[in-house]
Amino acid sequence: MFKNALSGIEGVSIFPIFSLVIFVVFFTALGYFVMKSDKKYIRHMEQLPFDEE
Repeated sequence: MFKNALSGIEGVSIFPIFSLVIFVVFFTALGYFVMKSDKKYIRHMEQLPFDEE
């Protein structure tokens, strides 16, 4: 069903490649952010639910 519907669209083969590029860029950026983030800030945010205020 979907194969027939999508085959009528010109240039549809670029969408899987575009999706893969977005996926890789997003998770690479996320990994970079996690590795380079301030560890003190992360520890502070970890302890927020346990603070008695």
